[in-house]
Amino acid sequence: MKIIFIEYPKCSTCQKAKKWLEINNIQFEDRHIIEETPTAEELKQWIPLSEKDIKSWFNTSGLKYKALNLKEKLPEMTEEEKIKLLASDGMLIKRPLIVSDDKILVGFKEQEWKEYFNK
Repeated sequence: MKIIFIEYPKCSTCQKAKKWLEINNIQFEDRHIIEETPTAEELKQWIPLSEKDIKSWFNTSGLKYKALNLKEKLPEMTEEEKIKLLASDGMLIKRPLIVSDDKILVGFKEQEWKEYFNK
């Protein structure tokens, strides 16, 4: 199973998640969320695999989210508009992401990761 770890290296949660993967000997391909922002096509595939609402894909504590006043704007936007917005800037996406063939993990919740990786 190929695992892609999508992160922002300066993010402390991403650093903690990466360390967790390494400690648990989980092989992964690293991808920088700013240099290689997920595309709209990728997001259209991944969001359903995450089994999470598209709103949970937004980095609500991020400066960009707040600067764009997305708390007010998101409820008015279509799903297509939300996907285009996420694809436009990696800093808007909650991180880290684990991308595999059958599941997408959004954010680092250690218990959820343990269950997924059977650790």
